[in-house]
Amino acid sequence: METLTVSPKFQVVIPKVIRESLKLAPGQKIQAVQYENRIELIPVRPIKKMRGFLKGIDSTVSRENDRL
Repeated sequence: METLTVSPKFQVVIPKVIRESLKLAPGQKIQAVQYENRIELIPVRPIKKMRGFLKGIDSTVSRENDRL
């Protein structure tokens, strides 16, 4: 777990280990979401890079008879 410090301008620096792990780039957009009593930072990925990220997922869904 990494600890961040909030600057007087309310800025934070994402630790290098996390930046490298998530392959973040300078200028990349990140969404900040408040969830209960915490802040979650979610990298925004271009839609073209999302291609194939669900590969191998089980897409079989049992349906009701009137929906076949």
